[in-house]
Amino acid sequence: MHTEKLWDPLIRIFHWSIAAIFVANYFFNEAGDDWHQWLGYIAVAWLLVRFLWGFFGKGAARWSDFFPTRANLAQHITALVKGEHYHRRGHSPLGGLVMILMMLCILLLGITGFMMSEIDYFWGEDWVNNLHDWIANSLLALVLVHISAALFESYRLKENLPLSMITGNRRVEK
Repeated sequence: MHTEKLWDPLIRIFHWSIAAIFVANYFFNEAGDDWHQWLGYIAVAWLLVRFLWGFFGKGAARWSDFFPTRANLAQHITALVKGEHYHRRGHSPLGGLVMILMMLCILLLGITGFMMSEIDYFWGEDWVNNLHDWIANSLLALVLVHISAALFESYRLKENLPLSMITGNRRVEK
């Protein structure tokens, strides 16, 4: 099997850092405590780095490589429904869409968290807290979709996609 380096170190560190921060803040850290807030700020900082890397990085890291358009989303969904082969080097169109939605949730969590802890006007406002919780739960749902899709596509393509986010290597289609 021939492989190529697909995911550069910055992408992999971003991916696993965000995953660890999400698990820590969702399941272990008390909402609003110092660790929760600092990890939230770190996640938003990582998000900014990743956003910029989408313009300056190479290959699969670039926004232009995977940004989902209506046409490529339709093509990908059609291939899935028909059980046809659909292989991309980087993110599939649906994978790109889920990734962008997860990143948007992280940004919104950062904004609502900042509103709750740093802006006196919103301190104690239930709607901000409820919105923050709803976004966190939406992110959990997207994470579960992301993990399920990675496992499903690994089975379908006969390739260990989660391993590629550890090693950075991905199988090359002949």
